[in-house]
Amino acid sequence: MDNIKFTPQDILHKQFKERNIGKGYDEADVDAFLDDVIKDYDTYNKELERLNDENERLRAKVDELNRQVEVGSSMSNQTASRQPVSSATNMDILKRLSNLERRVFGSQLDGNDNNDSHLL
Repeated sequence: MDNIKFTPQDILHKQFKERNIGKGYDEADVDAFLDDVIKDYDTYNKELERLNDENERLRAKVDELNRQVEVGSSMSNQTASRQPVSSATNMDILKRLSNLERRVFGSQLDGNDNNDSHLL
């Protein structure tokens, strides 16, 4: 915005030097053209302001989503780091249970009979 030389008001109030030499431009035609330029200039300013507001809103949204991703990522890492621990614990429990069954049922587990009722 620092490169903008004129505001709509500057254009509206611009006074041109008058010359009495030769043909000049039709004053009404110049005024009509400048009126259109002022309207366009004002429209561009409003659009620029709207786009800057939208840009600011979207940047804030991106920042919020990045924070959510960071939180989700850290929670996922915590869950992933816990998972092997619980798997190892489950494996340990299964080994202990197997050893306990061998001690309690002993030869019944190693026998050749097909009676698996004790496994229920």
